[in-house]
Amino acid sequence: MAAVAVATRWWLLLVLSAAELGVARALQPPNILLLLMDDMGWGDLGVYGEPSRETPNLDRMAVEGMLFPNFYTANPLCSPSRAALLTGRLPIRSGFYTTNGHARNAYTPQEIVGGIPDSELLLPALLKGAGYASKIVGKWHLGHRPQFHPLKHGFDEWFGSPNCHFGPYDNKARPNIPVYRDQEMVGRFYEEFPINLKTGEANLTQIYLQEALEFIQRQQAAHRPFFLYWAVDATHAPIYASKPFLGTSQRGRYGDAIRELDDSVGRILRLLRDLSIAENTFVFFTSDNGAALISAPRQGGSNGPFLCGKQTTFEGGMREPAIAWWPGHIPAGQVSHQLGSIMDLFTTSLSLAGLEPPRDRAIDGLDLLPAMLQGRLTDRPIFYYRGNTLMAVTLGQYKAHFWTWTNSWEEFKQGIDFCPGQNVSGVTTHSQEEHTKLPLIFHLGRDPGERFPLSVASIEYLDALRRITPVVQQHQEALVPGQPQLNVCNRAVMNWAPPGCEKLGKCLTPPESVPEKCSWPH
Repeated sequence: MAAVAVATRWWLLLVLSAAELGVARALQPPNILLLLMDDMGWGDLGVYGEPSRETPNLDRMAVEGMLFPNFYTANPLCSPSRAALLTGRLPIRSGFYTTNGHARNAYTPQEIVGGIPDSELLLPALLKGAGYASKIVGKWHLGHRPQFHPLKHGFDEWFGSPNCHFGPYDNKARPNIPVYRDQEMVGRFYEEFPINLKTGEANLTQIYLQEALEFIQRQQAAHRPFFLYWAVDATHAPIYASKPFLGTSQRGRYGDAIRELDDSVGRILRLLRDLSIAENTFVFFTSDNGAALISAPRQGGSNGPFLCGKQTTFEGGMREPAIAWWPGHIPAGQVSHQLGSIMDLFTTSLSLAGLEPPRDRAIDGLDLLPAMLQGRLTDRPIFYYRGNTLMAVTLGQYKAHFWTWTNSWEEFKQGIDFCPGQNVSGVTTHSQEEHTKLPLIFHLGRDPGERFPLSVASIEYLDALRRITPVVQQHQEALVPGQPQLNVCNRAVMNWAPPGCEKLGKCLTPPESVPEKCSWPH
C-alpha cells in the first residue's frame, strides 16, 4: 500500500474560500456525508423538473448548495458504479466487470465468487490517515463473501446488506439475503426485516435513517471527523416505503419512496444544523445509475429528457441527479456545468481531508473543490463503459458512441425493454452495433435526448471527431484492466449458515460446490 501524504491543497483552497466568502478556517477537516440513492433518475427531483414537486428538502438543499446537471456514474449498473465511487477508478481497472460476453452488464448476486480485491484502496481506509471514523449504512454490493465485506476494506461500522432487497426466497434453492451489523448477521430481508410486496410497506428507510442520525450524534460528541456513506435502496424494485408515506405521492408507490427519502435527507441536514456542525460538514447527494425504466412506471423513476435508462450507456442510464451542500463554503443557489463523475467523490473527499490520492495507480476521479469553491471548470472526458467495452465518450458538449445496444431481441420480445417508448432508429439497437470507425456523435447541449446524430459529412462532426479521437486513443493505450471479478458464480458461496445459527435454529444446508460461469442478461 502506497503511503498517502498529507497535502496542503485543501487548506489552501479553504483559506482562499474563507478570504472570498468571509468564512473562518475549520480547526479540523470537514465531516463527509455521501448520500447515494439506488436507481433514482435525473428527473426524479423537483429541482430537476419533476412535475409533482414532492422533494422539498432536496430542492432546498440545491437552493442552499450547488446543482450539477452534468454528473455521471461510471457504469449503468449498481455494483460497478459503487466500486468506482469508493476507489475513484473505472470499474474495468478494479475488476468490476465480466468477460463472459461482450459489453455485458454484471453485478454481485449472492452466488458471485468475486468481490472488491484487496489490492484496491477504498476511501474509508484512506480517510483513516486523517483520523476519520467511517460507517456505511445500507447497500454494499461489492461482494457477499466475508473477505469482501466493508469492515475488511476500511469501514469502522456497517449496518446493511451486501445486496439489494431481492426476494423472498425459500431458503432451499436460495437463502434470503442477510442483513449485518458490522461483521455479525442480524437477520434477513423478509424475515427479521419484513417487506410486504403486496402493500410495499417496510421500515428499512426509517431504520437506515436512525443509524445515520445516531452515528452523526456519536461522532460529534467525540469531536471526531466522520465519513458517513448512506447507501439506501428504497427506490430499487421492489419499491418500499414506511406506512406514514404509503399512498401519499401523486406518483404512486415509487413516489412514496422518494418522499420518504426526501424527508430523511431533510432530517439529516436539520440534525447537522442543530448540532452546529453544518458549516463543517460536506454533503453530496447522487444516485448509482439511471432510473430502471424496465420497472417503470410503477416500480421505476424518471430520467427526464434523456434516452433510455439503467443498464444502457445512453444518457438516461448514466447521467445522475447531483447536489453538493456545504454551508458557508459552497456558494448557495449555484449551478455548475462541470462534467462530474461519481469517481470524483473519492478524490474530492480525500482533498477535503487534506490527503493526496494514491500515486501507485491510475485514479480517474477529479477534485471538484475548485469547481465548487471557485467556479473553476476543468475540461475532462467522461468514459461510458458497459462490462468490458468502451461504449461511448463525452468531451465538452459532444458525445461519441462507438457501440450502440439496448438489450437483445430475445429479451426485448419477452417484454424486457430498457427504453420503453423511446425507439430511435439506428441508435436504440437490439443488436450490438459497432461504430468505432465512424462514431455516432451528438451535441448534448442541443440534443440531450440523443435523437439527432450529427451528419458525418459536416464540419462540426469532423471537428468533434478530431478532438475526441486522441483522447480515446490515449485512454485505451494506457488502460490496464483488472482481473475480472464477476465471471464465476457458485451457489455454495451464498450465506447459508451464519455464525451462531445453531443457537437460533436457522442453519440452512448449502448445495454442493459447483463453480460455473455467471450468466448475465444479454
